[in-house]
Amino acid sequence: MKLGLYMATQWRQGADLGPELANLIEQTRVARASGLASLMVGQHFVSSPLQMFQAMPLLARLAAEADGMMLGPGLLLLPLLNPVIVAEETATLDWLTGGNAVIGLGLGYRQEEFDSIGVPFKERVPRFIEGVEVIRKLWRDDVVEYQGQFHRISGVQASLKPKRPGGPPIWMAGDVEVAVKRAARLADAWMPSPMVTEEEVGRLGHLFRDRRAALDLPAATEFPVIRECHVGSGTGNALDEVREPLAFKYEAYASWGGDSGFVPAAGIRGDFDAFARQRFIIGSESEVVDRIGRFGERTGANHLLLRVQWPGLDQKTAVRTLERLGRVVEQVR
Repeated sequence: MKLGLYMATQWRQGADLGPELANLIEQTRVARASGLASLMVGQHFVSSPLQMFQAMPLLARLAAEADGMMLGPGLLLLPLLNPVIVAEETATLDWLTGGNAVIGLGLGYRQEEFDSIGVPFKERVPRFIEGVEVIRKLWRDDVVEYQGQFHRISGVQASLKPKRPGGPPIWMAGDVEVAVKRAARLADAWMPSPMVTEEEVGRLGHLFRDRRAALDLPAATEFPVIRECHVGSGTGNALDEVREPLAFKYEAYASWGGDSGFVPAAGIRGDFDAFARQRFIIGSESEVVDRIGRFGERTGANHLLLRVQWPGLDQKTAVRTLERLGRVVEQVR
């Protein structure tokens, strides 16, 4: 089992962001020293009630501190972006990381983001599929020809190709069956969000593997899963140590969700402890080791991307979890 850092890049409105870049640099250094294998950051636009750094500029800044780690956005909202720009920025990141870049892609689910950027929400699936096809061609073809509904390219080549032949792995999000089947066809791995319960991760992971086999595609080598994680002090209820900032984060998500169903608001506002037990990896050091081991056995996942901070949680607590994860890494390899 590999462990990585899914970096928190969101803060409450009004929070002073002055020290936050230095905090993220410190977290990256501690994660690398602790033996974490990867670092990914997310993306949203117009993200009130949260402030948020954008993924690609931040990753470029952190690349030196993350030397040797797999590094990438997890995930970019591809239907809202120009795939030519995504392809060339990711190729640049692959060179900055010595060929260790990865790219996570997702559809997006917030109407506000689509309205603000001017992309019809109903076009998100075909735009997503075309975008992936364009990115692959720019990474692989010497001369690109592509005629789609939304993207037309003729007789050009990318400014640069990635360091890794064929380009970085594409990990694809989506928490329902149709999205998992799409990922099996288009991506190198399926990456479920923290919303998916352990049981569903296992079931949908089987669906992903079965679908790839049916399409005569090679088995995926990575099964990455995003999880919220806190390694407690061992002196009390670990969830209580992070309850308020973690609940704030998911209340914000619930306020975004609208009709998407991405975050089950009733579950958050009802029994939050039960909601957390089904999805998060929180406990003492020994409990976290046990949870990670059982999670891998029950789901087949082999790469956990752990988010250890949420809006309002202090830097000291987040860094302590990263340091404790250094001991966890040694026990779950």
